[in-house]
Amino acid sequence: MASSSSTYRSSSSSDGGNPNAVAVDERKRKRMLSNRESARRSRMRKQKHIDDLTAQIKQLSSDNRQILTSLTVTSQLYMKIQAENSILTAQMAELSSRLESLNEIVDLVTTTNGAGFGGGVDMIDGCGFDDRTVGINSDGFYDDMMSGVNHWGGSVYSNQPIMANDINMY
Repeated sequence: MASSSSTYRSSSSSDGGNPNAVAVDERKRKRMLSNRESARRSRMRKQKHIDDLTAQIKQLSSDNRQILTSLTVTSQLYMKIQAENSILTAQMAELSSRLESLNEIVDLVTTTNGAGFGGGVDMIDGCGFDDRTVGINSDGFYDDMMSGVNHWGGSVYSNQPIMANDINMY
């Protein structure tokens, strides 16, 4: 900058006060000032752009963390529901199997008795019993007067698997 001002002084002193030279130097000085101001504005715009991008990075990073947290929670919930669904599917299969067995028993009793529990002696798997020895108690279960005999399957033991939730441990 010192060189430009010394050039200005030397040119103005050497020209002897030539008005054209002074006008050219003045235009040159104004152009330099204008260029400096333009460069300053450009640097300010660039800095503002960088600041905006930095703020956007922070916001997007925050949004990303929130989405990842939500995804983790959703994934855990999905796995829990999937496990519950597996359990319910297994229980449904077990209950369907039991229902099928009970329907077979009802069909067998109905077929053996003709029209159901009508009196007389029934023969199921070689076990005879009188309908008067079996009654339905207040709980809705059969009262068996013939202890130890399972009239439905021929033995005390059932072919149905024992599930862990069937056993009541007090």
